Amino acid sequence: MIRRRPALLLALFGTAMPLQAQRSTPTPVVLDAKIATLRDKALADTSAYSIVEGLTTEIGPRPPGGSAAQARAREWSVARLKAMGFRNVRIEPYTLHNVWERGAETGEVVAPYPQPLRLTALGNSGATPANGLTAPVVYFATLNDLLLAPEGSLRGKIAFVSNTMQPTQDGSSYGSQGSARFVGPNVAAKKGAAALVIRSIGTDHGRGPHAGTTNFEAGVTPIPAAALSVADAENLERMVKLGKPVTLRLVLTPRFVGDRQSGNVVAEVPGTDRDAGIVLVGGHLDSWELGTGAIDDASGIAITAAAAKLVMDAGRPRRTIRVVWFGDEETGGYGGQAYAEAHKGERHATASESDFGADRVWRVETNFAGAAKPVGDRLAMALAPLGIVRGTALAGDGTDIGPVIRTGVAGVDLNQSGLRYFDWHHTPEDTLDRIDPAQLQQNVAAWTTMLSIVANAPEEIGPVTPRG
Repeated sequence: MIRRRPALLLALFGTAMPLQAQRSTPTPVVLDAKIATLRDKALADTSAYSIVEGLTTEIGPRPPGGSAAQARAREWSVARLKAMGFRNVRIEPYTLHNVWERGAETGEVVAPYPQPLRLTALGNSGATPANGLTAPVVYFATLNDLLLAPEGSLRGKIAFVSNTMQPTQDGSSYGSQGSARFVGPNVAAKKGAAALVIRSIGTDHGRGPHAGTTNFEAGVTPIPAAALSVADAENLERMVKLGKPVTLRLVLTPRFVGDRQSGNVVAEVPGTDRDAGIVLVGGHLDSWELGTGAIDDASGIAITAAAAKLVMDAGRPRRTIRVVWFGDEETGGYGGQAYAEAHKGERHATASESDFGADRVWRVETNFAGAAKPVGDRLAMALAPLGIVRGTALAGDGTDIGPVIRTGVAGVDLNQSGLRYFDWHHTPEDTLDRIDPAQLQQNVAAWTTMLSIVANAPEEIGPVTPRG
């Protein structure tokens, strides 16, 4: 079993070592004592919590799509980053096209057991008539069952997909069960459905629905699509299984409002070697409207900024560290796309983002090639005291850094535990009280360690083979 392997060797070599390799003498790794000192200092740093507290209290929800609240958040961010001592702080604007905007959203069981439902429209959802849509429900236990439905069989009906998501440390169940949201409305529309409701993609059992975006293929007319709270979806499923026809009434009035302006917030820790490449880190500034966006993703931007400041205060690094608080991630990663386009002429050494809440980092993964491989060994050694193991997958995860990573830039992933994340992800419960300050500080320590090593590495960190 992997978990029985010696922790030190696991940290150094990953999880795929043959037995003989485990018994051999590992290559020694030399760490600068200053790295351990800075790592341990970060464990007591409170600046990340202060950023999350300030952003969620003074701004609150920061809806994507060129919202006024997101604009206020950008101005707040510029002031905060300047006060922290970062250089070259600015807003880099870009244009969003065909912006989707939330409207009224209500639902209820009309028959045979009348009662209200708690739901939220999925991003890019179509709209019901202003006075609502009333139609019978067709139940599907999973997305696969919906895929198997005959063409045209859902005409005039509301499809209901009730797939169940379970918590996993690596968050992989979001990818497998999230398809009900990502593509379910498109599938239902092609089969003639008047609307679709899904069980929220979450691991809780509460009455707060989980927001999120869906997408329709070109030529497919968007239908009304909403996520039911997990508790209400479970209740609706019980109704269906009692055997009587169930009828729902939905009122969803989102609209597309044309083009709007948005932007990324950029700040830097200037390096001493302009030719060594930029170390790109950050998270996304926008959030869904239901909560205040504390874990998604005020914590991510706070973690990376706090870590960059600690490295900055310790002395000027070799490589420039660029902190980016990306806009409009939730509706398609438009801030990340705009950043990659605006900076395509610059050389990036690495790219990393924090966008998975505020619980502890448990794994580090890299994709360093050639002469840069020893950097990964030093990372694994330095992060091990924080309870972080070395993984074997290629790094480069993240919506916002994806466009940069796909050009061949090296990635470093600091994977956080997802066991609690999807209880609150995209819900009204995404608030400051969900953050454990000690776990947040462990994140800051991990990122501080990573930035200290990567930004000062003497090795050349060159292009890598792009993922996928």
